[in-house]
Amino acid sequence: MQPAQVPPMKLSGLEPVQIAAGSLFVNIGERTNVTGSKAFARMILNGLYEEALAVARQQVENGAQVIDINMDEAMLDSKAAMVRFLQLIASEPDIARVPIMVDSSKWEVIEAGLRCIQGKAIVNSISMKEGVEPFKHQARLVRRYGAAAVVMAFDEKGQADTYERKVEICERAYRILVDEVGFPPEDIIFDPNIFAIATGIEEHNNYAVDFINATRWIKQNLPGAKVSGGVSNVSFSFRGNDPVREAIHTVFLYHAIQAGMDMGIVNAGMVGVYDEVEPVLRERV
Repeated sequence: MQPAQVPPMKLSGLEPVQIAAGSLFVNIGERTNVTGSKAFARMILNGLYEEALAVARQQVENGAQVIDINMDEAMLDSKAAMVRFLQLIASEPDIARVPIMVDSSKWEVIEAGLRCIQGKAIVNSISMKEGVEPFKHQARLVRRYGAAAVVMAFDEKGQADTYERKVEICERAYRILVDEVGFPPEDIIFDPNIFAIATGIEEHNNYAVDFINATRWIKQNLPGAKVSGGVSNVSFSFRGNDPVREAIHTVFLYHAIQAGMDMGIVNAGMVGVYDEVEPVLRERV
């Protein structure tokens, strides 16, 4: 007997997107995030929504197939800003054609965002940080809104920072979602935590390799599940040095995609081609 085929992940803005085994890597645009881009945060804080829309448009033009939107800023009414920005995007077909990733640490902001979205979105994120029951409750709500979910490798003990913890948490979360909540496995996206390398602390040296190995394990053992992560995190120690950061991202993605990484939050247009990275720099990275 052939094993049951898991259907592809289906997302949509105004246009549908399918992510199946063998699909090309999906770029999720990171610039429409007030916590990750000072320029974007300044636009939103000053009510410059036309300029903020231009950032979203540029991400799509640069190849983002999904855009991540985050309004978690202490000086903002995050819920109102999320709703306003999503409503403005809905009136711009060249941006609204791609699916949205609604990104917030506050559940009420995520839910307000989901109510505004026309297509099938991704929620970023849910986790077992507060325990299993709140995790199951949020997963059921995500399912009710018809969205996919990023599941962080984070439980009651904290973030997974070793290969063993990443695998343990992701397997536990998968079983709860699939067996207890009835969540479609193809709509689960694990984020096994990309942490900064080259911090000068020895325990951090293996962070990238642990992520890549956990990705390989997830793809082999948790049918249908996808893997994503915030790629810029890996090079955080080199902020201000764009050539080195771009080389790190390119080399990291080359290996992570080979291990099965399906998508990643990136600055669309800032990811290079592995073979074009200067050979000495590539080897050092």
